[in-house]
Amino acid sequence: MFGGDWLHQRHVRQSTITPVNVNQLAEAWSVDTGIDASFQATPIVVDGVMVVSLPFNHVMALNAATGKVLWKYTHERLKKRPMCCGPANRGVAVHGGKVFMGTVDSRLIALDFHTGRKVWDVDVTGGEQGIQEDVSELQGQITTEPGKREVSGASGAGINMAPMVYGGKVIVGITGVGYGLHLDSPDPNAPLGAVVGIAGNYGRRGFMAAFDEETGALVWKFDTVPDHGWEGRFATHTPDGVKLPRNIAEEKARLAQHSEAWKYGGGSSWSTPAIDRKNGMLYFGTGNPSPQMEGSSRPGDNLYTTSLVALDANTGQLKWFFQQVPHDLWGYDVASPPVLFTARVNGEPIPAVGQAGKTGWFYAFNRLNGKLLYKSEPFVPHNNMFALPTKEGTVIYPGVVGGSNWSPVSVDEQRRLVFIAGIHWPVKYQLHELPPRDGKPGLKYSSMSPLEDGSKYGLLTAINIDTGKKVWQHKVKDPMIGGVLSTDSGLVFSGEGSGEFFALDASTGKRLWEANNSAGVNAPAVSYTVDGEQYIAVAVGGNKLFGYTQGHTVKAWKLR
Repeated sequence: MFGGDWLHQRHVRQSTITPVNVNQLAEAWSVDTGIDASFQATPIVVDGVMVVSLPFNHVMALNAATGKVLWKYTHERLKKRPMCCGPANRGVAVHGGKVFMGTVDSRLIALDFHTGRKVWDVDVTGGEQGIQEDVSELQGQITTEPGKREVSGASGAGINMAPMVYGGKVIVGITGVGYGLHLDSPDPNAPLGAVVGIAGNYGRRGFMAAFDEETGALVWKFDTVPDHGWEGRFATHTPDGVKLPRNIAEEKARLAQHSEAWKYGGGSSWSTPAIDRKNGMLYFGTGNPSPQMEGSSRPGDNLYTTSLVALDANTGQLKWFFQQVPHDLWGYDVASPPVLFTARVNGEPIPAVGQAGKTGWFYAFNRLNGKLLYKSEPFVPHNNMFALPTKEGTVIYPGVVGGSNWSPVSVDEQRRLVFIAGIHWPVKYQLHELPPRDGKPGLKYSSMSPLEDGSKYGLLTAINIDTGKKVWQHKVKDPMIGGVLSTDSGLVFSGEGSGEFFALDASTGKRLWEANNSAGVNAPAVSYTVDGEQYIAVAVGGNKLFGYTQGHTVKAWKLR
């Protein structure tokens, strides 16, 4: 399953590969998937068979020891549905002789594990993709330095996460419900140019839902934006005490005018849920409110967006939530998957759930009641956090890219460490105004543009899971995206956009081994054993949004 276990710890017990012999790792096999696009998937290995989802929701089954292709499923996408967020897919779940996958066109599909034949196919949104915005009038109008850019992006519900199977149910959530525009970079190989926020009623509400494992029938659904009360308490501070730049009186005065804003409220479900089987609880993160970055048309706290949410895993009923940023104006959605572990606070063992925020802090909670145990020391630099945009442009970090983005963490409970793939990438948060045109009033909007001034880099950080204190950091050239894997023997594996796949000493952060690849290693690695041999495998497919070279291979390494 995604995360390696129910807890999402991405920590493996296999110890054949150690800090002493890791430099003897050599490529065992490499498979050409035929798809050159951003890879985000976690391969799943069951009974010596690796199943990996490809961009655009194709699926391959491989012999995990040799890489031989056993079968391939080719997905036929519903062309009329907009693909809001690229072709990437974060993986499958395997259970009961079936492979389960969510698709970019908002379908949940079950395949036969042995043949790849489709067993059932369910449209999880029933075709309700949300309100789309015609961006044709904006083409060429929106201007940012160094010139005019093409405008793209819109709402379009899909599924990006890997499903989880629990109690006879397949659990998955939808993304792409929070409306947003992008300014495409003039260079097709360059990273995202800017993210744009424009007021209005676009998109729809997100949800997390459970479907019958055998038939695909809906069992329960939790809407990430409630029918009533999404305005919340009009919080002036984040729950952990940071003051927010909000004009509460002005927001309340706009409530009547925007009384139905909740219908388009966003709250995508990006991260695969972790499940506490003992207590029957499920944990996942929600995306930003819609429209992104622009709060004038959505007064209030915008519950339950930008939150860590706990549900009853059997019924979908809300147990508790923690909204990291009420009325989010910065794109600080809760993107990295939650992880479950036992924390020791003042010597007392507490069942905990942790989450690495785009905000640059690791949050730990009592997973039974949602009480915040601690907010860690920052794992990336901070500057102008929660500042508003200006006409001149305000440089903030972390910004819309994080912090920690969708990359999953790993937890080594033996060493009391969580390992986080982090991003330092300053952004310029700016206000703009288009002049009146053809009798229409001028348009005000904001943009958040990642800076290309040589200041960005990545940090892999080890943080103590009992105290939130940093233990070590390993700096790399480019922002880190993809995820982390740790082992009992004391290794931490991750990758870089430049193509390096590397192993660190879990206790010190010292780099012990690396392998160079022709594309970025921007997906989570896995470890598995076949016939007594331990393998480490990862998809080598890069990441378009980050400007990392895209590729088309899945590779595995083992000891010589």
